[in-house]
Amino acid sequence: MHKEEIIKASKNIFNEFSDTCLQIPDDKFFFQPIEKWSIAQNVDHLTKAVNTTRLAYSLPKVFVRMLFGKANRPSKTYDELVAKYKLKLAQGGKASGRYLPKTKFTKKLTLIQKWQKANETYLEAIELKWNDEQLDIYIAPHPLLGKLTLRELCHFTIYHTEHHLSIIKARLTEQIN
Repeated sequence: MHKEEIIKASKNIFNEFSDTCLQIPDDKFFFQPIEKWSIAQNVDHLTKAVNTTRLAYSLPKVFVRMLFGKANRPSKTYDELVAKYKLKLAQGGKASGRYLPKTKFTKKLTLIQKWQKANETYLEAIELKWNDEQLDIYIAPHPLLGKLTLRELCHFTIYHTEHHLSIIKARLTEQIN
């Protein structure tokens, strides 16, 4: 995906995710099944992930290069990156450390607004500071996937949101049945 396609796909999935969450009644939004995250916790996790990811795009390029280096290979396609992520999940990969969600929340709207603000600042940093070529040159670390080009990190962010949206939709179906 080119930068414009990444931004469009990101906005689409971010909006679909937000719209879905806003329609969920509070009792279902905060309900936590045994050994699973609540929908609220999924939102919190994604917010933490996007806020951390945004840092790679917000720092001056010279710092990104000094901290993480430059790519020594071409960027993976969206599908290749998704396949790698699914493989890591199948091998037992899961969120840890700072990416684990909180357990207590007070207001659904506040949580969703934080998610939306994180997305806005993430996309703004990409739009204003990076061009297509640079997305393939610079890299940043991912806790599960290792070093990714910034383009791959964009791909991951799109899929990661889709992944959690699928979890939420499945959870809602489970609660109905």
